Amino acid sequence: MKIHFVYSSNAKSREAYRHMVKIYGQVPLDKADCIVVLSGDGMVLRAFHESFQYNLPIYGMNRGKLGFLTNEYSKENLIERIQDAAPLKFNPLQTTVITKSNGAFSSIAVNEVYLLRETHQSAKLSITVDGDLKLKELVCDGLIIASDIGSTAYNYSAGGAIIPINSGLLALTPISSFRPRRWRGAVLSDYSKIEIQAIDQERRPVCAVADYVEFRGATKVCVSKNRSMTLTLLLDKDNTLENKVLAEQFAT
Repeated sequence: MKIHFVYSSNAKSREAYRHMVKIYGQVPLDKADCIVVLSGDGMVLRAFHESFQYNLPIYGMNRGKLGFLTNEYSKENLIERIQDAAPLKFNPLQTTVITKSNGAFSSIAVNEVYLLRETHQSAKLSITVDGDLKLKELVCDGLIIASDIGSTAYNYSAGGAIIPINSGLLALTPISSFRPRRWRGAVLSDYSKIEIQAIDQERRPVCAVADYVEFRGATKVCVSKNRSMTLTLLLDKDNTLENKVLAEQFAT
């Protein structure tokens, strides 16, 4: 098996990269059978963004701080672990962002797409689902659209619902909502087409972020599942994301 290793700037990651390349070698992306990320969750997300055109499975080994999307690090038996891993195949979120300068930008997102106010002024957003205006004006610090994979991350810390893996659902969660008082978010079918419009963006500028890819001055954000693209995350069979997400729902 030919492996392309990815590492980050922290010392543990760099050291692991040196060891792994010495044992297993390093090949370029276009020659690889698998990508192995020697870092944390953030680097796994970055690897998906930077390599999706190669359609390679990604196997993470935790050399960072967060390891929800990764496996335990070990120099031993890497090829066997990859071959025996449980593949989680999924469609990423597809995001289109229109900015104040009328620029149109596109990005995938594995975990979530979120909008945040850029200044001290609260954001004002409208929410349309499948062409139907659901919320005319949401006054808030921001709004998160989270996939099942990302529901335990930023979404959960903002009070959003944890979504079981492969449940066919998305979480829509406000960040510090002020009006309407009683709206605490929604759970939607992952076939939904979601459109968020920034209201009064000159006085209340909004930033849109797809995982980590940032777009300033967003005026409209459209999000839906990209069903023409399938990504693959590899996890050890005793370390599946289904079990991790279930455990998070009972964490105390």
